[in-house]
Amino acid sequence: MAFLWLICIVVAMGGLLFGYDWVVVGGAKPFYEPFFGITDDTPLWRGWAQSSALVGCLIGSLISGMLTDRHGRRRLLILAGALFTVSAVGTGLAWDFVSFNVFRIIGGLGIGLASNLSPMYIAEISPAAMRGRFVSINQLTIVIGILAAQIVNWLIARPVPEDATLAFIRESWNGQNGWRWMFAAETIPASLFFLLMFFVPESPRWLVKYGKEEQAEGILKRVGGDDYAKSEVQDIKETLASEEIAQVHFRDLLEPRLLKIVGLGVFLAVFQQWCGINVIFNYAQEVFKAAGYGVSDIMLSIVITGVVNLVFTFVAINTVDRIGRRPLMLIGAAGLAAIYAILGTGYFFESKGPHMLILVVAAIGCYGMSLAPIVWVVISEIFPNRIRGAAMSIAVFSLWVGCTALTLTFPYLKSSLGAHGVFWLYGTICVIGFVVVYFKLPETKGKSLEDIERELVD
Repeated sequence: MAFLWLICIVVAMGGLLFGYDWVVVGGAKPFYEPFFGITDDTPLWRGWAQSSALVGCLIGSLISGMLTDRHGRRRLLILAGALFTVSAVGTGLAWDFVSFNVFRIIGGLGIGLASNLSPMYIAEISPAAMRGRFVSINQLTIVIGILAAQIVNWLIARPVPEDATLAFIRESWNGQNGWRWMFAAETIPASLFFLLMFFVPESPRWLVKYGKEEQAEGILKRVGGDDYAKSEVQDIKETLASEEIAQVHFRDLLEPRLLKIVGLGVFLAVFQQWCGINVIFNYAQEVFKAAGYGVSDIMLSIVITGVVNLVFTFVAINTVDRIGRRPLMLIGAAGLAAIYAILGTGYFFESKGPHMLILVVAAIGCYGMSLAPIVWVVISEIFPNRIRGAAMSIAVFSLWVGCTALTLTFPYLKSSLGAHGVFWLYGTICVIGFVVVYFKLPETKGKSLEDIERELVD
């Protein structure tokens, strides 16, 4: 168990960097925007600054699909660590808007790789009875990364007068240097992840796929002993025809039996984004401003949401292998739909004050114990061994397409529908998600990856 915990925590650091890099831009936004001259009159620049990293995510997730089944999980996670490090240093030193976005895209490449490979690696090395818990560690580190970014932003940002103008913010310490340190702080965990990944073994399922059974058995012995290792290797081999060893083709994903599984994974990945909760992280300033909070209050409110997200992720870790994946997904979809209905009504009547923050916190708590971790668990489980790398990359690519669309469309949806209309829209999407999960998602708790494959494919 010590061996398993150690390597899973190291690999899950990719999730921590993913969470930090993804959210830090939201807290830095009030300060880098005046520095680069971004205003309400330049919505395209605003959207690009928020979503340029997502372009890297899309590219990174596709690259991982093309390369991970050929070169393994470990090497690409090492590459992700290097990309995170370069991005952190470069964004902190950005000399103009172009260089800022170039380094954000580099960080996005790292997110695309880590978001695909970290949960997949953990799922492939964990015993069936504890797989949900261990894969949820990746979500826990994502949440810790999110909270770390929120706390770092809050601690670095100096108090801003409520009547501060954009010109004042631009010339202040926050506008000149503060936002740079928010991004640069990621250098420490990024470089640590890069170095530690050199000591992590390759995925045993990938090793078997490439005919390296002795190496795979040696790793699995350290996880569960001799009998467990021999049994797992034999089970893995039975799901791989001899001609499929060391081969993967994206066209295999179009086989009717596999296409329905890939389609389900794609839907769940997109639903996790289009449920709308990530708007609160990426556009926290606008969400809380609409609820009547000033800049300094917003920074503290964002930290509160991060703490709640962390606490409820522990709820998911402690229940995913007992209650199961499907019930938690249903609870999350139904809970968010109800909260969004109330939250949208509050915005419609221009209600302001602590109760609006409580509703936002309730939505984040509901998401943190359900859709946030469980979707990553499910999409790391349901794809067959021989296509897992390619299929996972398609699902994660779809997730980042959904996230990019969500991020780019929010300013326009907010201006056309109002904040109330946006949350009602997301609530409707949650109802659709509930229906699909209820009728299409099988329960996977306690089953080996090979048993899940036989159940879904055969």
